[in-house]
Amino acid sequence: MTIELNREAIAQVTALPAVTEAAEAGSALISLWPLTEAMQMDNDAKYAENLQVRVTRAFARVLTGEDVTVPDAEFVYEGADEIPGRPQNIVDTLLAANDAYDTMADYSESGDVQLIFDAAEALDVRWDTDVAAQVRETIAAVEAQIEDDAAQGRLSTSSEPADVATRFATALAVCDALLNVVSGHAETVGLVGPAVADAADVADEARATAIVTLPILLYVNELREQCSIPRICLTDQQILDLIDTRANAGDTLTATAEYIAPLAGAEWTKHRDDVLWNPDEAKKKAKEEDEKRNKEALAAKFAHIKDDPGKETVEL
Repeated sequence: MTIELNREAIAQVTALPAVTEAAEAGSALISLWPLTEAMQMDNDAKYAENLQVRVTRAFARVLTGEDVTVPDAEFVYEGADEIPGRPQNIVDTLLAANDAYDTMADYSESGDVQLIFDAAEALDVRWDTDVAAQVRETIAAVEAQIEDDAAQGRLSTSSEPADVATRFATALAVCDALLNVVSGHAETVGLVGPAVADAADVADEARATAIVTLPILLYVNELREQCSIPRICLTDQQILDLIDTRANAGDTLTATAEYIAPLAGAEWTKHRDDVLWNPDEAKKKAKEEDEKRNKEALAAKFAHIKDDPGKETVEL
């Protein structure tokens, strides 16, 4: 079954208040490019590194159901293959998540669909033959439609908020379509390997569904990048909440859009703030805020002391 993007539905998603608000934040971020200052380029590189740490940590927490810490994710990102005092299954799962992330990083340039299946294999997420075929067919169909829309001028790459909203809504529609394909596969997916020791360890349906959707979330992030929409990051709890939101929705596309859009907007605002961060200005601002607080504290301390109206004024 081939899935086609519904342009009318995408237009409705584009008009959602949450999507238009997120698009404003996305537009403000995109308009910074091309970066020309060395400090901003360095800041953006640091943001990208931090994004990978955050994404792989979230994935590892979903896959293991355990308390994977920020230091765990940072150590593995920096090259550790074991961490003294920490469970090896957490380290192995973080290694697998980083392999999947690095694998998909080339997608926005190459457009090679096989990378999605390579990323799924790295995560030890095993879709059955029918689901894998539907994923492949869906991606081929929607990307052909996106290319056609771009060629026909229906998908502008400008940083104008309205155009950002259209591209963002299109990516959300692709995400929804693919999540619908794989979400019914949670009961039969092979949950084995370093991520999950036994299928019985998967305590609830939401987590089982979340696990099989992880490669899709990676793919959609790279599709956004391909469509000149910045990447985002969902925490493990946000991934689980997304699954729960969709499970209880009659219209999964609208539910997905309304859930993800505010998170995307917040992420893009953070990304922009990170890129523009200047240590000298930050230090100056912190000093000014400290001085302001000190003055306010001093004024409050002596607020009970009233001026003497008969006191002689002394000119300095």
